[in-house]
Amino acid sequence: MRLSPAARPTNPRLSSISPATKTQRRGIAFAALCAVLLWVDGCAYQPASYGHNLPGFWLGLLHGFLILFSFIGSLLTNVRIYAFPNAGHWYDFGYVLGAMTFLGGSGASRR
Repeated sequence: MRLSPAARPTNPRLSSISPATKTQRRGIAFAALCAVLLWVDGCAYQPASYGHNLPGFWLGLLHGFLILFSFIGSLLTNVRIYAFPNAGHWYDFGYVLGAMTFLGGSGASRR
């Protein structure tokens, strides 16, 4: 004799977990992931850049715009896709802005 889907017994372990508990587990997992990422990021080290005429915002924008071509060149030759030493945060901002412009990071064309 076959039972209808409504009359079948459910798994008590799965049915006893409330939606709030699932949300709490996701929150704890997300917090743990963030903590691990911050811990790993804290170990990163970049030496201070000293010099004259370091690449700034405009060269960062150009390098970000040319990211695809630089990546292909880095696979074939000894070309770096990111300038170091650079002027710091302004170069990083220009690089990310240029990469988003070239790679279409705004998502405005999605429907």
